[in-house]
Amino acid sequence: MTEEIITLLRKAKEGDNDACELLIEKNSGLIWGIVHRYCGRGVELDDLYQLGCLGFLKAVRGFDETFGTQFSTYAVPKISGEIRRFLRDDGAIKVGRTLKQQAALIEASRGRLRCTLGREPTLTELAEETDLTTEEIAAAELSAAAPESLEQENEDGLTLESMLGTEEPEAAMLRTIEIRQAIDTLPEKERMIIALRYYRAFTQQECASVVNISQVQVSRLEKRALQKLRDLVSCG
Repeated sequence: MTEEIITLLRKAKEGDNDACELLIEKNSGLIWGIVHRYCGRGVELDDLYQLGCLGFLKAVRGFDETFGTQFSTYAVPKISGEIRRFLRDDGAIKVGRTLKQQAALIEASRGRLRCTLGREPTLTELAEETDLTTEEIAAAELSAAAPESLEQENEDGLTLESMLGTEEPEAAMLRTIEIRQAIDTLPEKERMIIALRYYRAFTQQECASVVNISQVQVSRLEKRALQKLRDLVSCG
């Protein structure tokens, strides 16, 4: 190892986020090399790379210079282990072709209904138009959301990421993985409200119209869902 890498490792272990980011940048080739071994498993490459980065950061935290081995030698099994663990557990962000096709169908149907009805269609109307269940619609809505949608502001100027307090570097790497896994555990209505509020930037009133409940109920369900997500993400 070079003196620069040793210095960066020491700083990263002390909590220096800039050192963590620089280490990832300098080792991105190593991470991508491992990621490509697992392509074709039904998970987007960018998601696999984020998993690899998470494993890399765990290696940074756990590496000890007295091991008498190169850091890269120590990091490789940590990176691949994180990816394998996710694939073994069949992570919630695995977005297959069917979900993407359903998301496209929903978006097209929503546009048609919006023109016909002159308003945002309800969840029930979308289900009837697409022949999908409300559960399938909620899952497809989340699958179509881009990673940066976690940084999209709702009507109050808040993002889902900020609401959950994900500030540490590991949490930042997990924002498209851990949060989506947590969302997948929510009951159907709570999941749909989170999808609409934080992935599509709907107001609470618009959510109420789509889900066919009152705005007060939307507010209550949103608060409950956010608390569950906070608990799940902090436990993870």
